[in-house]
Amino acid sequence: MDPAAAEHWVAGLDLMGMRFGLERMHELMRELGGPCAALPAVHVVGTNGKTSVTRMTAAILSASGLRTGAYTSPHLLGWRERIALDGVPIPPEEFAAAATRVRHAQRAVPGGRITQFEALTGIALAAFDAAGADAVVVEAGLGGRLDATNVIGAGVVALTAVDLDHTDLLGEDIVSIAGEKLGVAPEGFTGLVVGEQQPGSAPGVAAAVAARGMSGWWVGQEIAVEAGNRDAMTIRTPNGALRVDADMPARWQRANLALAVGAAERTLGRGVDLPALMRALSAIENPGRLQVVPGAPVVVLDGAHNPAGARALADALPLLLGDVRPVAVMGMMADKDAQGVLDPLAPLLDQVCVTRASTGRAVRPELLAALLRDRGVQSEVIPGPARALQRARALAGPEGAVLVAGSLHLLADLAPVALGQSGTLAAAPGPDGPLADVWRLDDFRK
Repeated sequence: MDPAAAEHWVAGLDLMGMRFGLERMHELMRELGGPCAALPAVHVVGTNGKTSVTRMTAAILSASGLRTGAYTSPHLLGWRERIALDGVPIPPEEFAAAATRVRHAQRAVPGGRITQFEALTGIALAAFDAAGADAVVVEAGLGGRLDATNVIGAGVVALTAVDLDHTDLLGEDIVSIAGEKLGVAPEGFTGLVVGEQQPGSAPGVAAAVAARGMSGWWVGQEIAVEAGNRDAMTIRTPNGALRVDADMPARWQRANLALAVGAAERTLGRGVDLPALMRALSAIENPGRLQVVPGAPVVVLDGAHNPAGARALADALPLLLGDVRPVAVMGMMADKDAQGVLDPLAPLLDQVCVTRASTGRAVRPELLAALLRDRGVQSEVIPGPARALQRARALAGPEGAVLVAGSLHLLADLAPVALGQSGTLAAAPGPDGPLADVWRLDDFRK
């Protein structure tokens, strides 16, 4: 397949929907020859912060000398955004080559067909293997135990903040949800790194870890974060202390970095040195995660779509915007806790343009607008995400701010518009030009 055909094939698999179970993935991996099976791997699971921790961990490993692949989901600008090597998205030709291998290999799975997420997971691992990666960091899609990514046999598992989400699939309490996510590792696993948890979730997470006889490092215990001023913090691990100068005003950003440092150190078997960490921080790009797009007005893009994510966003907004109350563009999926998302955000918003994302099973905008009005927030329904963003910009004015949040589907609609891009993902530029050569194994081995 050429690149266009490869992306068309992946997009077409969306019609199959989501199917839990690992039988297809194990067969696919066997047919592909077990790509990345022998590599050090970090599996990132949890409810919120997975993409940020995945990208941070991968960047730290890359800066520490390991050629590192990172697999994340979902994407904002294109399929290739999910698959990066040393921070560089996979070039079209390599994506097509890996997709062709996966498409042929799917004939070995029961029924001869795989889901979209299974295909992308196979493409990522096949591409990293072909490019000669030294390590991989993989973000779980949903849950963990039955997620398509649960074929990598990771030596380190990073558990981010756990909250009530996808309760119809993962369980109705924190213990059950955490247990599903920890199912990517066997009982008695010792390579666990647990991130900072909300007070209401911490006992359930601890119970799930204990029930599986797991052990490792915990942020708040073996890993400590000591905040300095806005631009400084100290991260302490069993390997020593790192004084980090970085613009991370939100507490959860610092906690995610501490978790990433811990996961990287467990993978390396040693402490991370400060110059490598600072190189990693300067290289990280994390679209749609508290992403500030300069302009008049400024636009903040954030993927908050559940109560915990909304609380984290609410904590961060005053640090980013000061006294400015943003005009929001919001839309949500029908299976999300709309009231739990709106409660922390509503007091911070000036008004809201409610719309419906172009994909996904969205809640009726009129219902969301009514919930906002119940919380004292002026709102109006605007058909079409792009029109809603245009209206929000006009309401905010050049000195104001716009917030886009509530749905990853909505974020995918509006990120290209807010960034002034077509949605076509290009290879990341480096200081001396394009870095697509990072994917070329022959060049790497010279």
